[in-house]
Amino acid sequence: MRKFSFLFITSIILVMGSCKSTHEKVLNSKDVNFKLAKANEYYDQKKYYKASEVYETLLPAFRGTKNYEELYYRYCYAFYYQEDYLSASYQFKNFVENFPKSPRADECEFMYATCLYKMSPKFALDQSNTYKAMEALQTYINSHPGSKNLTEANNYIEICRAKIETKDANAAKLYYDVGSFNSATVAYKSLIQTYPESKNLDLYQLMIIKAFYQYAKSSVHEKQEERYAASIDAYTQLKEYSPSSAHLKEAEKYVSSAKNSINQLRNEHK
Repeated sequence: MRKFSFLFITSIILVMGSCKSTHEKVLNSKDVNFKLAKANEYYDQKKYYKASEVYETLLPAFRGTKNYEELYYRYCYAFYYQEDYLSASYQFKNFVENFPKSPRADECEFMYATCLYKMSPKFALDQSNTYKAMEALQTYINSHPGSKNLTEANNYIEICRAKIETKDANAAKLYYDVGSFNSATVAYKSLIQTYPESKNLDLYQLMIIKAFYQYAKSSVHEKQEERYAASIDAYTQLKEYSPSSAHLKEAEKYVSSAKNSINQLRNEHK
């Protein structure tokens, strides 16, 4: 049994060593045509890491030749299929710069923007890459008005915008939750101005109503009426642009309470 196990393990090591040495032989070969054939074979077999390694060694040798564009094109995608979007974005951008008149330039410019989109993180994290993706996608849309990729590019932009909106909405909600009601009203107003086509506009307006109401409750006596009135004004705006909002009933409770509080304040001053 021990002898069998030893032979089995030895066989695996020999096979692994053989595979490794075969790839190393390809990398170290001086025959560029042989290396290109092997790189393409790796690529077609979806062995993208190996393909990218061999393609990289071939770039200087094939620069300026008829095979260079095809090689570089596959080199870009070898990184993309590994989900190495940072390297892929760099190479797709280089492809466009090196082959601006290529029939593939449109595709590679779109893929450059797509890679930036793929690097966009979850909404809770820093959104610098999301903004870069949106900028690249918009540039692509503007410069390729007839491209077949426009629908997808616009869809990516909408997803990016929704992600940033979610981040901003969470920040506004945090202001409300920690009792910073004045900051919450400013943040929710900014959301409405920044995302005028959002499906959540009526929710943001409801939160303005609630924030003004809570702000009034926590204010000094002299400022309360003014801030309750702001809550009522916000409710009027909600009714004007969203008369069938599902949030109207909740908003009405705050407005009713705000009106009662104003009446009490006025009675106290009689």
